[in-house]
Amino acid sequence: MTAHKDHSREAEIKEKLHDAFPGPGIPIPEGHHDDDLDVPLCARRAVTDKVVFGVTAAIVLAILGWGLGAPTHFGSTMSSILNWVVANLGWLFIISATCFVLFAVWLALSRYGRIPLGADDEKPEFHTVSWIAMMFSAGMGIGLIFWGVTEPLTHFVNAPPGLADSKAGTALATALFHWGFHPWSMYAVVGLSIAYGSYRMGRRQLISSSFIPLLGFRRVEGPIGKVIDILAIFATMFGTAASLGLGALQIGSGIEVLGWVGKAGTLLLVAVVAILTLAFVASAVSGVSRGIQWLSNINMVLALILAIFVFVAGPTVFILNLLPTALGDYAANIAAMSARSAAAGPETEQWLSSWTIFYWAWWISWTPFVGMFLARISRGRSIRQFVVGVIFVPTTVSLVWFVVFGGAGIGQQRDGIDLYGTGEPESTLFGMLDRLPLAGLSSLLVMLLVAIFFVSGADAASMVMGTLSQRGSMFPTRWAVAFWGLSTGAVAVLMLWAGGNDALNGLQTMTIIVAAPFVFVMIGMCVSLYLDVSRDPMVAHLRRVAPDRDRGDEENAVPGDGLVHDNGDRPDVRT
Repeated sequence: MTAHKDHSREAEIKEKLHDAFPGPGIPIPEGHHDDDLDVPLCARRAVTDKVVFGVTAAIVLAILGWGLGAPTHFGSTMSSILNWVVANLGWLFIISATCFVLFAVWLALSRYGRIPLGADDEKPEFHTVSWIAMMFSAGMGIGLIFWGVTEPLTHFVNAPPGLADSKAGTALATALFHWGFHPWSMYAVVGLSIAYGSYRMGRRQLISSSFIPLLGFRRVEGPIGKVIDILAIFATMFGTAASLGLGALQIGSGIEVLGWVGKAGTLLLVAVVAILTLAFVASAVSGVSRGIQWLSNINMVLALILAIFVFVAGPTVFILNLLPTALGDYAANIAAMSARSAAAGPETEQWLSSWTIFYWAWWISWTPFVGMFLARISRGRSIRQFVVGVIFVPTTVSLVWFVVFGGAGIGQQRDGIDLYGTGEPESTLFGMLDRLPLAGLSSLLVMLLVAIFFVSGADAASMVMGTLSQRGSMFPTRWAVAFWGLSTGAVAVLMLWAGGNDALNGLQTMTIIVAAPFVFVMIGMCVSLYLDVSRDPMVAHLRRVAPDRDRGDEENAVPGDGLVHDNGDRPDVRT
């Protein structure tokens, strides 16, 4: 009877693994193996890490109690911390963001680019077209909806530091700088580290597991590893909450535009967050993930319809002219924009705090969530394929989106319509749509887009936090997912509440503060990933056969890549 139950359990788990996590690329080393079943640890029944869950939950509840109980004191303290972080650590955000780009590109171009994220002979789990389509979905979200018109228009009206005036191309290049190679290189670094560790080395799907080659297995399983996972949960929670706050601001603005209320105050925004939070928590715990995935796919179609509508109904020729101009200005100014720092003066420091540093902090806070998603869909891809796909596909999406929406907004501003000065940042998109046909319908479409992005994105982020707090399980328990979902909604409410009349500033402040410690985690992940790939069996063999290849001896080479795939040289991942 016992043997039958064990066999049934094995069959059940492996059936789930077929769709979710089919097993490691290299046989699971000692210390990373289920004693009963030949499956990776991340596929076992969810077991809560009491330290990670308890400490994180206690700190979150303390922050919520402080912020909601004494909002004035909380707000002033957060502002002081923000000023310190920007003044003393702003350089770290700026330098590290560029270093992540260089590191990712170097990995792709080096001999390490051949290493597969799985077994040596493993084929990609998804066809290239499907993989790119999913990458496209990762490139969209509340942020592009919120900032699509607002950011380029702001840079067009108010020239970024160092520029006497701002032309349309420069404004779009600045926006693309914040949404292009730099953020997606951050995601690539984290996604590569997770994918390599999970699919190539059979480790847990935890951020801390990426540090095994740097710190060793025992330290990662100890207090240091738990601190890393706690920081990852905090980054995910506050980054997601910032997106939820932006979504609430935009939905509130849409309600105003449609005339449903006179003024969308803080209480209305809180109500919007509460309703949508209940929606995504219900979806996460009810097991209707396929329904949410279906909604996400529908959302991508709706976003495409909205973009085509704005392109056709807006200044089409002007938008087409902006495409090469924006791309050229981005290529010409990327080095200068990457080097812009507070050394230029207080005005530049303030601008960086509101734009570049906020963006880098926001992207860093999203890296655990997006990194896990990218790792999940990239099994079997080589490191080179992963980097090229992750960096270039979403950057292309961002380029097209900002040229279409930002170009439409800039076009109206140039035609004498003061789109910039007529409302808050969250209302700029609605102001632009109001000058086009079918304004009411398109405004409703925007609100629907934001709501679905809100629900589907927060649903997935709650699952990631559940995984991080339950020892890397791919199937976290419902109560854990519900707890983190409700906590994220509460943090979004806190951000809006603490911001008061300037809710956007409140979102930016807490995002930068929480993301600062995770910069060091990402730097450590880069070092660990380098140690991992430099000891990979494929690279080790490449070093051995290089002298023979120089002598023309290609007898043992596998056709197509010149490598002998010998997993017997696998490094010991516990050291």
